[in-house]
Amino acid sequence: MTEQLEHEPAAAAGLFGERVGIARAFAHNLADQGEIRGLIGPLELPRLWSRHILNCAIVAPLLRPGVVGDVGSGAGLPGLVLAIARPDVSFVLIEPMERRVAWLNDQVDALGLENTTVLRARAEDVRLEQPLDQVTARAVSAFRTLIPLTAPLLRPGGEMVLMKGAGAQAEVDSAAKAIRKYRLSNVEVITLGEGVLDEVTRVIRATVD
Repeated sequence: MTEQLEHEPAAAAGLFGERVGIARAFAHNLADQGEIRGLIGPLELPRLWSRHILNCAIVAPLLRPGVVGDVGSGAGLPGLVLAIARPDVSFVLIEPMERRVAWLNDQVDALGLENTTVLRARAEDVRLEQPLDQVTARAVSAFRTLIPLTAPLLRPGGEMVLMKGAGAQAEVDSAAKAIRKYRLSNVEVITLGEGVLDEVTRVIRATVD
């Protein structure tokens, strides 16, 4: 299936730097096995770099050294991509489905990602020895639904960095009750990738007080 893989965009080298080779290996593996393993649809290969991998990589500068949990990692978007881009950050990929967990573990080993562990669990069932510094998620559920799943995983002062679509601000507006209940502050929508990517990435960022 890799013959259908989108040609690597020029922006990839800038976003991944010296680790672009690892990103290429991940793109190849996902193109080769993703559809067979039920991770991506058949229409995604011609836009795998631009719509998925770079869409995730552009978020990497928002992360801080520490421990970041990725909820609902699935194919590794954004968790594996961010782990490639930010070797100075530790990642816990949280995924409930066994076949996806197997894929994530395979990729952690194949790509040599020493900063990454995989945890099979639903977010609401996760019990960590130490709370997370930040949490990410992409295309998991609405912001008001994600708040009670992710806020309890974070330390005081910890941050949500949640990838969203064009309706990000509307999701924030409809989550007012959950924002108050879980004591979130500095809630904002950030647009990333303008002038760099074909499609911008929107992120809801919020702090747990």
